[in-house]
Amino acid sequence: MYQKNFKYPDTKAHEFVIARLAKRGVSLDELAKLVYETQKDFELGLTLEECKKDVNDVMHKRELLNNAMVMLELDRLTEERKVASPLAEIIENDSGVFGVDETLALQIANIYGTIGATNFGYFDRVKSGIIKKFDTSPEHVNTFIDDLLAAIVAATCGKIAHKYA
Repeated sequence: MYQKNFKYPDTKAHEFVIARLAKRGVSLDELAKLVYETQKDFELGLTLEECKKDVNDVMHKRELLNNAMVMLELDRLTEERKVASPLAEIIENDSGVFGVDETLALQIANIYGTIGATNFGYFDRVKSGIIKKFDTSPEHVNTFIDDLLAAIVAATCGKIAHKYA
């Protein structure tokens, strides 16, 4: 039912995403390290602590939280066999022509403009660090989470680029 005075539950959404990422073995510190390693040669004076703060800031963006909740739930529901066929098989196999995972991730990366989108393309192609771990792990359905992590890192790199520009 539509509620006229509905207040968006940003705190609950943030807690949900952080908890779900932690359950899958993702720490924000790992993402911050990837941001730092990627950006340190471009932004002299950048510190890992600054990257941790920026990752935390990005993780509070409503656009990120909305897409992250959908992405994490689609991986989970598919793994639990609660998604109908043929969508389940497409998600399970991370079909190259599916593109929905990249589309949702790209919306996150675009929070900081074109630089975020460019960064996402790089991380989606290179798949380094924790992003690669999830892209190649057969343990879970990871169709969305690897792109989500790439988008978080890409958006954070975009935030840093804007800050130092």
